[in-house]
Amino acid sequence: MRDEELRRFIPQLPRVPGIQGRHRYFNSAVIIPLLWQQSEYHLLFQVRAKEIRQGDEICFPGGAFDADLDESFTETALRETEEELGLDRSQVEVIGRLDTLVVPMGTAIEPHLGLLNVTDLSELRPDPREVARIFTLPVSYFREHDPEVYSVRVEVHPVHVDDHGQERVLLPAAKLGLPERYHAPWGGKEMPIFVYQTQEGVIWGMTAELLRDLTRYLRLF
Repeated sequence: MRDEELRRFIPQLPRVPGIQGRHRYFNSAVIIPLLWQQSEYHLLFQVRAKEIRQGDEICFPGGAFDADLDESFTETALRETEEELGLDRSQVEVIGRLDTLVVPMGTAIEPHLGLLNVTDLSELRPDPREVARIFTLPVSYFREHDPEVYSVRVEVHPVHVDDHGQERVLLPAAKLGLPERYHAPWGGKEMPIFVYQTQEGVIWGMTAELLRDLTRYLRLF
């Protein structure tokens, strides 16, 4: 490649690097809701309805990015919060962002810190199809309590056995002539799982990881 060709090529590179292969991820966004209660800031959580995916788990309001509805991940977070909590998006002031969270299960989450313009939880009308209940916990709780840390083992499996016992070859490593170490599961990296035990239930997984990241900043004010 000559110098003039290189100069024409360089402007084609992304101005802001993204995440390679992001289209293959479940892309989502959440609001981490803050509101003033009992003379201090609280974080609002919701318990997912039993019948939906990850039912009965504690999370923040949010959901999947929809290119037909959302111009940005901020739009996603506001739309989903509006639908789930039954408030107008004008009552949510997005005051900041946290780092994108990418997890091994193929999910990318864009977390937004949002200040709720409500004086009491009775002003909210959660959608019972998605939300079993809502509650708040004081910010001070997470300043004062570190999460418990456990781990899971994440491996790459070139072969999958389905619920009927049928084997499905995902990567024909032997046929492709790949080294023998890739003919069986490989990797085996341990990934941390964070857990907060609270009076309202166990907060764990992606929500706990977002909380742990947020806590780094909470301790600054």
